[in-house]
Order: sequence, then C-alpha cells, then structure tokens
Amino acid sequence: MTETTRHQQPAVREEILAYYARGKEDARLREGGAPAGRLEFWRTQDVLRRLMPAAPARVLDVGGGSGIHAEWLARDGYEVDLLDPVPLHVEQAARLPGVTARPGDARALPADDASYDVVLLLGPLYHLPERPDRVRALAEAYRVVRPGGLVVAATINRFAGLHDVLREERYFTPLHRRRTDAVTADGRHHHHAEDGLFTVAYFARPEEPPTEFTDAGLTVAGQYGIEGVAWLMGGIEDWLDEPERRAAVLAATRRIESEPTLLGASGHLLTAGRRPS
Repeated sequence: MTETTRHQQPAVREEILAYYARGKEDARLREGGAPAGRLEFWRTQDVLRRLMPAAPARVLDVGGGSGIHAEWLARDGYEVDLLDPVPLHVEQAARLPGVTARPGDARALPADDASYDVVLLLGPLYHLPERPDRVRALAEAYRVVRPGGLVVAATINRFAGLHDVLREERYFTPLHRRRTDAVTADGRHHHHAEDGLFTVAYFARPEEPPTEFTDAGLTVAGQYGIEGVAWLMGGIEDWLDEPERRAAVLAATRRIESEPTLLGASGHLLTAGRRPS
C-alpha cells in the first residue's frame, strides 16, 4: 500500500514556508557560512557516516532542504530521494547529481512500506510543535524504512536559543531576553515577523526524542550532540578555518558527543533508532 492512499497531505504553516522561501538555508551550512552552521554540517556528516550502512543503499531525506546533505550522500554512492515542502528547496535539490527531489511532508510520506534502508529527518521534527505530529512523522519513517533499517532525526535543544542569543549579545536587549526566556520554559519558539531570526519551532529536551521514537515503534540506538560546547567558544571561526585545528575541534566534539551530562549543551541533537527486525 502506498502512503498517498492513506493520508491527506497535511498543511505546513505559512510562516515556516515563508521563512525558508528566502533561500538562506543553503548558505548557512556551506563553506563560508557562519561557524556554528559549518560545525553543524561537518559534525552531522561525521555522525551519519558512522551510523549508515555501506553504499549503495536507498536513503529518504525527509525535509532535506536544498540538498545540503543529499549532495554528499549521493557522492558517497547512496541512492537518495529528497522530500521537502518548500518549492525553492525542491528546485535546488533537483539540480544535484544523483538526487531525486519532490514535494512532501514528514507526516504523510509518499513512499511504499519498507522501501528504504535509511530515513533521515534532519529538519522536520523541530518544525512540528505538537508532539502527536512529531510521533506521526516518526511513525511514517518507521513505515517506509525496512525492518532493521536506520532512522535518524535532528532536534534543536531546549536551551540552544538562550546560548545563541547570549553569545551574540542580543540577550541584553529586554525584548529578546523575554522571548528567549519564554522558549526555555515550554520549548515553543514563535514567529516574530519584525526580526526574522527564526520561525515557528519546538526546542526539545534531550530526553524527549527517545520517548517519541519509542511511541512510533522505533528502537532507540543512540543520541549524539552535534556541536558539543565548541560552538559557544570564542575563536571558533578561526579554528574552523585552519585544517589542523578544525580536525582537533571535530575530534574533541566526537569525544563527548554521547556524554549524557553534555547532550543538552549542543545546539542540535541527533537521535538514531531502528525499526525492529
């Protein structure tokens, strides 16, 4: 049975679509982008390359954006299908060699049961503020991944906004402080049209994704803090521009990536699970 016969396509909030239609997401993670974005990209790549089965394998990149990760996955020899609700992202990803891109929503995947070896959700979960929607997205990943297959999802950590706004000194502005403090209370980041800093999102505590994976039927296999504490340190930009220091930063961050007491220090967290065989 195909999913297109099972669910009506859910609606994505207009604020989220408008935010990503600006076309800035691709540059954020690429060489020359902000240090935190580059560190996020390299560390996500590092973790995924250790978790994924050997190529060739079928990968569904759900909410894959402009194809920033699909691009290197295809170069590594994987067969990559990308889904994203933002038309600009689909257009950008479709230009990449070895990547098939089409519109889609994480909560209603247009894919057959057990048709992929790996399902990646590196963006959708933190744009689904309601827990039932996140579990539904993970249940869809469970459905389309083969038994024994890998599911990896990214979340934004609960205090990432507080760390980021303080590091960039916006926390000293009363308005930004009030908004940031509110997010730390309930995890809900609201859309504020006048600043355009981010859009509707949910910032999760590290213990939340494993319970959502379990509710979706997935067996949790591990959690990985992406940026560690390195993204908060002064000098990170210079370190990442020097190959030897960059390698040292990545190695240090890998050393603490699954340390339970430090999982929440990262800006982003990867949770990995498998569909039971």
